Amino acid sequence: MTRIVSGFAGSLQLKVPRFGTRPTTDRVREAIFSALEARDVLDGARVLDLYAGSGALGLEAASRGAAHVTLVDRVYGASSIARENAARVRRAAPRGAEPEIVVSSQPVQSFLQGAGDRGGDPWDVVFLDPPYELAGLELGHNLEALRAVLAPGAVVVVERSSRDRAPEWPEGLELERRKDYGETAVYWLGPV
Repeated sequence: MTRIVSGFAGSLQLKVPRFGTRPTTDRVREAIFSALEARDVLDGARVLDLYAGSGALGLEAASRGAAHVTLVDRVYGASSIARENAARVRRAAPRGAEPEIVVSSQPVQSFLQGAGDRGGDPWDVVFLDPPYELAGLELGHNLEALRAVLAPGAVVVVERSSRDRAPEWPEGLELERRKDYGETAVYWLGPV
């Protein structure tokens, strides 16, 4: 069972796709969001959740004060469930304070290239939680494209298997720290 941990939608249960996703555990999400709240970066933030699956990371950010959240997952079943979960989170929001939540059903790389070409508002917080089997080269391409759409001082949180070698970070993104939680390694990055 996946649920929103805290904020206005705290304890709200989320649907999870039956196949093709690996939801971030409550323990890891709570650790990530405790660190984000300590940095005071969520209130009014623009949040991007790549390889979103159920949307749990982005929707947790919405529940905790993000103003805009975009959930991106190319798998139709996942993006469909993310839409349902987003609607449930919006309904739980205080009247007049509903966060804007957008779901995109396209490949992450295509979304990032399009966002860079459009030159829209930059992202303050980005979650990048690809399948563990995603090749390091593809992750590197995602991170390179991501640089162009980050706000100054943005926070990028990348989840990978703790058994895998650390990814190579592209120029323009700097590793701040790594924290392991059992099978999950969480990397904190920022633009240079």
